[in-house]
Amino acid sequence: MHRFILFIFAFLLVAGCKSNTVKNENKMDISVNGLKTDTATFAAGCFWCVEAVFQELKGVHSVTSGYTGGKIKKPTYREVCSGLTGHAEACQIVYDPSIISYDDLLEAFWKSHDPTTLNRQGSDQGTQYRSAIFYHNEEQKNKAESYKTKLNAEKAFDNPIVTAISPAEAFFTAEDYHQNYFNQNGNAPYCSFVIAPKLEKFRKVFKEKVK
Repeated sequence: MHRFILFIFAFLLVAGCKSNTVKNENKMDISVNGLKTDTATFAAGCFWCVEAVFQELKGVHSVTSGYTGGKIKKPTYREVCSGLTGHAEACQIVYDPSIISYDDLLEAFWKSHDPTTLNRQGSDQGTQYRSAIFYHNEEQKNKAESYKTKLNAEKAFDNPIVTAISPAEAFFTAEDYHQNYFNQNGNAPYCSFVIAPKLEKFRKVFKEKVK
């Protein structure tokens, strides 16, 4: 773990719902309160966990849980859980690049889940829980691929990274009860035993970047 943190630091120095609606995954120039923002889309297991992690970071305006990367339109949670839609549980993150960079988001992504397990995070198993980066432009693609290559070359993890890196597709917002899940259901067993410990570790590692 110490080796991983040192590598991340070195790399950054070098690299310097009420309905299932479709997000415009290619619109990078979004205005929030008059400020230009960018969009990132990540899948890293259960989207409740991913949402809770990225909501912690300074410069992140919103995190939306949803489904992407599959073959059917407007999937329901039950359909995605079947593993037959091809969709992954994912989060679409709108952020202020003047406060937090895409490199910072990638760092949080790699560090907040196990990118070496295929179609699984902890006890959550299935293609819907795969590790994936859905890039919105060539710059994001190049950064993600470079980061993955360097992490593997430096053996930052005990096993090779299996994270898929692919272009962003239509993003379908998940049902309302999935949104802001941890903040609204902090006492639920999954939140208490899975998400809360993850957040505690995340806050310690990223204490300079959390809100």
